Amino acid sequence: MGSRIKDQNTDFLFECILKLKNMEDCYAFFEDLCTVQEIKTMAQRIVVAKLLSEKRVYSEIVAETGASTATISRVNRSLAYGNGAYEKVFGEKD
Repeated sequence: MGSRIKDQNTDFLFECILKLKNMEDCYAFFEDLCTVQEIKTMAQRIVVAKLLSEKRVYSEIVAETGASTATISRVNRSLAYGNGAYEKVFGEKD
């Protein structure tokens, strides 16, 4: 689980994220931490994951999100072979 990214710096990042209390805190933190494009990319990926979890087809997802089929495929692999985190945040897995 997350062994490829686990290190002291990543632990610190996640500890900081866990201190955020509300949407306003999240916007402020991520706007300070990331570029606009990085935030937009992450937001697009989570929407793609949600649509894939709802069994939507690639063409619908492309039309709705503007994501490339390569991005959709990458997210789909994470859904199929990842750590189950998408399902957890979507409430599909405890």
